[in-house]
Amino acid sequence: MMVLDSRPEQKDWLFWDGNCGFCRECAAWVRRRDRGGRFEVVPYQQAPSPPMTDELRGRCRLAVQVLTRSGELISAGGAVGYVLSELGYASIGRVLTWKWLSPAVEWGYRRVANNRNLIGRLVFGRECSDDGSAG
Repeated sequence: MMVLDSRPEQKDWLFWDGNCGFCRECAAWVRRRDRGGRFEVVPYQQAPSPPMTDELRGRCRLAVQVLTRSGELISAGGAVGYVLSELGYASIGRVLTWKWLSPAVEWGYRRVANNRNLIGRLVFGRECSDDGSAG
C-alpha cells in the first residue's frame, strides 16, 4: 500500500483501464451502485494530473487502483474489497481486505484479470474485448 499526500477532495478516485471491456463493465457497475457519489470513477488514461502521476499511471497499467480521500493508494484485490465495502457490501469487502487473506485475494484478482473475457461472459453475459467494447 502506498500513501500519497492527503487531499481535500470529497471523493475517492477509482482508476481503471479504459482499454479493457471487462474493466469498463465493472466501472459501470460501480457507478450504478455509487448512489452517494463516493467515487470519481475514471479510466486512468483520462485522469487529470494531479492526482495522476507517472508512478500511479504505471501501477494502473498493472491493476485497478483506488486513491482514497486521505491519500492512501489501494491496488488490485484490496481495491476491489475497499470499493465493495464503500458501496454497502461490507461483509464481502471486509473479507477481501483481511490481511491474512490478502495473498489469496491477490491470486484470485490475477486469475480474473488473466481470464477477463471468460469471466465477462459468465458475469455480464457477453465477452468483453480488450479494446474497451463489449463483444
